Amino acid sequence: MPNGSRKRLPDPMLTALAIVEGVTGETLVERPPAPLDGNGLAAVTLGRKGGLKGGKARAAKMTTKQRSAAAKKAVRTRWGKKN
Repeated sequence: MPNGSRKRLPDPMLTALAIVEGVTGETLVERPPAPLDGNGLAAVTLGRKGGLKGGKARAAKMTTKQRSAAAKKAVRTRWGKKN
């Protein structure tokens, strides 16, 4: 039973297009990417730049014990019991 979390397209033609594209796996209509203003583009660039080197830099600064503790915490969080 659907839970209503999906957004419905307002136009029946768009709904039909989405269904056909989903079934065939092809993109029939090219959609332009969402426009970013100058500030947004700069933020995306800087965020990606920091994200690419962040984990390696953090791991390089940590001791072996700290890395082990972080890994154990990640495992507990990932595989811990869900309520």
